Amino acid sequence: MKTLNRRDFGVAFGLSLAAAILLPATTARADDVEVHIDNFVFQPAELQVKVGTTVTWTNRDDIPHAIVSAGKFRSKTLDTDDKFSFTFTNAGDYKYFCSLHPHMTGMIKVE
Repeated sequence: MKTLNRRDFGVAFGLSLAAAILLPATTARADDVEVHIDNFVFQPAELQVKVGTTVTWTNRDDIPHAIVSAGKFRSKTLDTDDKFSFTFTNAGDYKYFCSLHPHMTGMIKVE
């Protein structure tokens, strides 16, 4: 069994300190948010989130739906209990709708 001396601790501490200084700090991940599709309505219909937030839509209807935000994102057709997620990396207002039922609309405001 090898014994450690003060020099060994100094080297280990120095390496730990150097790593802490040189490695970039990680930022906390924004909260993930869920939107449910139920009875031909997005619930909640409007959200305000921070950049980096992932929004997940879950279809709770027994009718297919597809989520579209023109030029921003598009889901596949979602059957019952299917999910679609999108991470918002830029601030702005994201209007979206169901391409199969265009009267269904929603809004995500990203700060």
